[in-house]
Amino acid sequence: MVQSDWSIPRSFHRRVFVAAGIYNLVWGAFSVLDPQWFFRVSDMAAANHPQIFATLGMVIGLYGILYLEVARVPERGWMVAAVGLAGKVLGPIGLIYLIVVGVWPAKTLVIAVTNDFIWWPFFTLCLVDAWPAFRGDLARR
Repeated sequence: MVQSDWSIPRSFHRRVFVAAGIYNLVWGAFSVLDPQWFFRVSDMAAANHPQIFATLGMVIGLYGILYLEVARVPERGWMVAAVGLAGKVLGPIGLIYLIVVGVWPAKTLVIAVTNDFIWWPFFTLCLVDAWPAFRGDLARR
């Protein structure tokens, strides 16, 4: 893809997705190694089955690998960025529901700030810029 096709520099998308990849790898690894951390920080009772949170950490870590692939070739990352953004929108919806019905305390919202909200504009910009290449690839197939 020619640089002029991007609304913002391609290198910006690369840096964003390297950061997202590293963030997810670290967050995922930490959650696998210490699956009770979130419950301690949120002043919640320890999870009865911390393996579930550890599994979530594994999945988030795997997203990190995918984000590093988007960083490598941003113009081919539309689908991964779209799935990532969908998770970053749907996750907070579920979290807000848990807070509203009183299952989880409001202080757990901090996880949505660091894992989700801060990434929304960056993933959206990548989707906008990568759309022409994705659309063109679909048309060729």
